[in-house]
Amino acid sequence: MDLIEKLEPVFIFGAVILGLLFNNVEILKQISPSLITIFLALMLFALFLDIPIEDIRNSFSNIKFTSTSLLINFLWTPLFGYFLGNLFLNGNVDLLIGFFMLILTPCTDWYLVFTKMAKGNLPLSLSILPINLILQLILLPVYLLLFFSSSNTIQIMDLANSILTFIVIPFVAANIVKYLLKDNVMLDKITNTFSNCQLLFLCIAIFGLFNTEAESLLNNLDSIGILFIPIILFFVINTILDYFVSRKLNFTYEEYASLTFTTLARNSPLALAIAISSFPHNELIAISLVIGPLIELPVLYIVSRITLKIRENY
Repeated sequence: MDLIEKLEPVFIFGAVILGLLFNNVEILKQISPSLITIFLALMLFALFLDIPIEDIRNSFSNIKFTSTSLLINFLWTPLFGYFLGNLFLNGNVDLLIGFFMLILTPCTDWYLVFTKMAKGNLPLSLSILPINLILQLILLPVYLLLFFSSSNTIQIMDLANSILTFIVIPFVAANIVKYLLKDNVMLDKITNTFSNCQLLFLCIAIFGLFNTEAESLLNNLDSIGILFIPIILFFVINTILDYFVSRKLNFTYEEYASLTFTTLARNSPLALAIAISSFPHNELIAISLVIGPLIELPVLYIVSRITLKIRENY
C-alpha cells in the first residue's frame, strides 16, 4: 500500500474541508457545479480505461468464489442495505437513498490494496472486477427504481441523463481510445496517467460538491451523523457473514480474504456521479456518499489486520 493510497482518506477529508472553507468565494461557487460534472466524468473515464472489460471471462475461473461473491454483493447486500436504511434512516428519504447507493456498488479499485495487505488471492480478486463493474452499472438504476420509484424523489429522465453522462459516454470514450491505440505503447502511458489522476479528479469533484452544498451540510449535521450507525453495522455484519460462509464452503484462507474485501469495499465515486446528476435538488444524497469513504477506508484497514490474525488459526 503506497503512501498516496494510505493517505486517501486524508485527501478526501481535505477536499471536504477546503470546499466548506471557501464556500463564500463567489467565483468558486459559480464554477463548482461544473467542476463536479467534469471531474467525475474524467474519473470514470480513467476507471473504464484501466479495467480490462474484455477479460470478463476470467471472472468464472473459480465458479464457487464468483457465484458466492455475486450473491452477497447483488442479492444479499441490496436487501440487507435496504433493511438497515429503513431501520435507521426511514425519517429521511434522501439519506436512505444515499446510503443504499453507497452499499449497492462494489469497489473497483482499493479493495485490491486491502486484499494484498491481508494476503488474499489477488489474481482471484482481480478476476471478479470486470463483472462487478458491469453488474453494478446495470443493477444500480434497476434497484433504485424497484425500491424508491414510489418516493417521488426519482425522476426517470434525470436518472437516464446521469447514466448517459457518467456511464455511457465515459465507457464508450475509454473503449474507443483502447481500440484506436491497441498494441500501441501510448495506450499504457495514457492509462497510467489517468489512473494516477483518479484521486485528484475525485478530490476536485468533492471540493466542488461541498463548496456548492456547504449550507445544506451545515444545516443537517445531526441528520448526517446517524449515517454512521447503519454503515458500521453493514461492515461488522458482512465481515462476520464472510467468515462463516467461507468456512462453510471450505474456502482457503486466501479465498476467504478475497471474498471479504470484494464484498465489503464499496465504490462510492460511481454512485456519487449518478447521485449528483439524478438528484440535483437532493443534496443530502450526494453528501452521504462522500461520508462513506471517510468511514470505510479506516474500517477496511482494521479488517485487514483482523483477517491476518484469523490466518494464523484458519
